Amino acid sequence: MKQFLPFLFACITSVALSQPKHTIIPAPASVQFVADAPPFTVRPTTAIVVKHAFLLPQAKYLQQYLQRYYKRTLAISTTGNEANNIVLTINKVKTHGTEGYELAVTPNKVVITGNAEAGIFYGIQSLIQLMPTNITANIIIPSLTVNDAPRFTYRGMHLDVSRHFYDVAFIKKYIDWLALHKFNFFHWHLTDDQGWRIEIKKYPKLTSIGATRSGTIIGNYPGTANTNRTHSGYYTQAQVKAIVQYAAERFITVVPEIEMPGHASAAIAAYPELSCFPNEPTNIAHPAVWNGSTKGKQVQQTWGIFEDVFAPTDATFNFLQDVLDEVMALFPSKYIHIGGDECPKESWKRSAFCQQLMKSKGLKDEHELQSYFIQRIEKHVNAKGRTIIGWDEILEGGLAPNAIVMSWRGEEGGIEAAKQNHQVIMTPGGWCYFDHSQSPNEDSVTIGGFTPLEKVYSYEPVPAALNDVQSKLVLGAQANVWTEYITNESKLAYMVFPRMAALSEVLWSAKEQRNWQHFEQRLTQQFQRYKLWGINYSKAYFELNDSISVTSDGLLWHLLPPKGKHNIQFSLLPQGNNAPNFQPYTVPLLINQSYEVQAINTADGKPYPSITRKFNINKATGRSVQIMRKPSKSYPGKYGALTLVNGLTANGKRSHPEWMGFSGGSVEIVIDFGEPVTLSKLGVSTLHYPTSWVHTPADVSWQASLTANDWQPLQPSTRNEQGTAITIAPQQLQYLKIKLQAVEAIPAGLPGAGKPAWLFLDEIFAD
Repeated sequence: MKQFLPFLFACITSVALSQPKHTIIPAPASVQFVADAPPFTVRPTTAIVVKHAFLLPQAKYLQQYLQRYYKRTLAISTTGNEANNIVLTINKVKTHGTEGYELAVTPNKVVITGNAEAGIFYGIQSLIQLMPTNITANIIIPSLTVNDAPRFTYRGMHLDVSRHFYDVAFIKKYIDWLALHKFNFFHWHLTDDQGWRIEIKKYPKLTSIGATRSGTIIGNYPGTANTNRTHSGYYTQAQVKAIVQYAAERFITVVPEIEMPGHASAAIAAYPELSCFPNEPTNIAHPAVWNGSTKGKQVQQTWGIFEDVFAPTDATFNFLQDVLDEVMALFPSKYIHIGGDECPKESWKRSAFCQQLMKSKGLKDEHELQSYFIQRIEKHVNAKGRTIIGWDEILEGGLAPNAIVMSWRGEEGGIEAAKQNHQVIMTPGGWCYFDHSQSPNEDSVTIGGFTPLEKVYSYEPVPAALNDVQSKLVLGAQANVWTEYITNESKLAYMVFPRMAALSEVLWSAKEQRNWQHFEQRLTQQFQRYKLWGINYSKAYFELNDSISVTSDGLLWHLLPPKGKHNIQFSLLPQGNNAPNFQPYTVPLLINQSYEVQAINTADGKPYPSITRKFNINKATGRSVQIMRKPSKSYPGKYGALTLVNGLTANGKRSHPEWMGFSGGSVEIVIDFGEPVTLSKLGVSTLHYPTSWVHTPADVSWQASLTANDWQPLQPSTRNEQGTAITIAPQQLQYLKIKLQAVEAIPAGLPGAGKPAWLFLDEIFAD
């Protein structure tokens, strides 16, 4: 095997990093310890002293926290002195803003100072994180001074309750989690194809019909079965008011989302006249398994995108304006999210009314019709003194004049909106979708994607493509939690934590202060806090990791130890041999034939999550590869170009880091075998997963050359249906060129209809 330009593996070396002396996440702007000063100890006589009566709610929050987690009850005083007490006070500091604070801990007292109540509240969160996690220990807090203020004004977390409903008690718990991490916006996704979740008094059928579906698919779309059970739930207006107030007490603004003009199946099931074709039954997404009646309009039981969308009639606009009026009466938020994403245009194209409307309004296509729809809704929302937020599809056909764009399909939508002088909230799927897998070894169903903790922490919300003026239009960022495959509270917590901690630091701390190694050191204590708070969290951070490099003798498989204690053992066996033989790992393993390799950490006498890799070694493995187009930043492949020739595949797992993704267009790949070789079997592994817009290529062509100049097409004697695997008469070549063409327009009736498909590749084979 010839030398391949090796993947630049970042070797772990014993670098002495300065150990941070605090455990606060997100990292404050400034922390100064008082040298050799004794700590402050919370005694039975310690009180919470408020210098201003309006700070009593913050004092009660701290009091209740100490009661719940430490079984300590501290008195609250408005007249007590400061000695040996925790003091909350207002003292205007220009640099702090409304959310900044100073936390000063001395042996004799703790003083939290802010410009406003929000700053006091965030100071309390930092104080909480300085407390021990052992509830039997004394509450001892180190002497220090913290000066702090957030980087971004919008620090958001989202939750979809349409696909799976979560009750009021959990929503309040979720808000508590946000508060503990200094988030200040809760984006509440209340309506979608699978359920309408908010009471609208003028339209009672929205909840009597639209809040219930007759079943739910089991497993990844299109599903292997159906639960055959109704899934139902909604929030009364009284409950919504209580949740909004609960959040406000924690300085969190609740942003409601009412989806339009697409994702409207639940509303249309309740009121069919909102559809372009009221008499047509709901289109069942075959081959999804359905339960119950298929007559008339139905709430959808599966996931994806559906053609039945709101008709842009006066009756529909009156309905939506009535709905939004009731919503805005419940939510004081300046921002109202109106969705605007994934709206198929097929119904509008078929509708004589829509075509006549487009003609009368001078709209050239259905994208401009969607823009007309959004702008008409925006005028109504603006007239009420509010501002709309929409997903980045609202850019298509022309952006509404005052809209804020939430960029989810990468960063491009946010960049374009900022260049058009619109405010932006960044939430790109590759970094900010917490429904994606955190580990290649997930043991439950996820929607796909792979977004580990370190990738979340690496995100920079201000794109480099923006100038200084445009950068100021980036309000912040948000993580999204879509619940198609998150059916219960424990799994939701598992998907959110510890990634929420990483994003909190991205959004709060200054860019130049962020340091992954220091974050890791503080994360150890954060895990202890999660245990204290009774939060389930992902252990992916503790898994073994691995890397591959190339030598002239074969692949080298490196094992990276997990954090904390480890005793790594491995088993290396020819594929097909199912009798593992574990032995201690000391040096990287040479892989020069097809092996199944397993590694495990057995620290403390118990096994931790293991790694299993199935290497399929062939003549392409480890060869020099050129890809004539950069892959998506969200799906770069774990090893760059080597990903395509490292002997590994994702085994069909959509969330695996082996995948290299390209959005639309064509991809050309050239392999240099380093010397003439004779080949008769060729293949490239691709993914077909239509629900995520991922399709097998529309066309694959193969060419060969001995000099990289005289390219000749290869004529297959056999090929599979997609052309991704072929056999040829034995042929000698040194260079192999593969060109893959993505599906130009996803077929009607499938998610992303009309859009370019994604190409996902993970391995090239040659023998």
